[in-house]
Amino acid sequence: MLLSVKDLHTSYGKIRAVKGISFDVADGEIVTLIGANGAGKSTTLRTLSGLETPHEGTVTFEDIDITGMKPHEITKKGLIQVPEGRRVFPRMTVRENLDMGAFLRKDREAIRDDFEKVLTYFPRLEERINQKAGTLSGGEQQMLAMGRALMANPKLLTLDEPSMGLAPVIVEVIFEIICKLNDDGITILLIEQNANLALGIADRGYVLETGNIKLTGTGQELLANEEVRKAYLGED
Repeated sequence: MLLSVKDLHTSYGKIRAVKGISFDVADGEIVTLIGANGAGKSTTLRTLSGLETPHEGTVTFEDIDITGMKPHEITKKGLIQVPEGRRVFPRMTVRENLDMGAFLRKDREAIRDDFEKVLTYFPRLEERINQKAGTLSGGEQQMLAMGRALMANPKLLTLDEPSMGLAPVIVEVIFEIICKLNDDGITILLIEQNANLALGIADRGYVLETGNIKLTGTGQELLANEEVRKAYLGED
């Protein structure tokens, strides 16, 4: 198993955001965590990336316990997060942002190859290569955030709400790219409020509710689940 999370508990002060969840991501899968705001989805990703420290439980990546490791150590191992809200460096150019993604790498030739590959995934970025990231549209910034993460050579790419604030036509493009990345061998862990889209591309999904996993199944099983359809797909 590429990623294994066991009995994970993470708190903010006295607020228990994640309450003992366990889940796995196998190599080559797209796995999604869905749930309402405050369900613990983003906290889970931040804990996996080392940005939050759990007070109980373990995170295992490629059979190595990474629980409590520093974020840069986890990044070196190939677990790369695209944060909610993009978080690009606004005063740096597109090229400089992409270069920052490879900051911890030393394999110069492979970095050049990956740079060219990123531009094939996101041709819009090539058109904007010398433009300041802060002047890009929301969709272009999302593409840049994903491209920057790809420059770190991920074994597992975690995406936190990639559709947030984007026009439907751009969301469709972003999800097509997510599927292409997976087809090209990148394992994906996706957090997304648009449950219909997320479950539609996911091999497996987990439904989080107030810090707990309430349901699990294949993407298609959860799409067909009456409880999921009522709570997350807006159906009566």
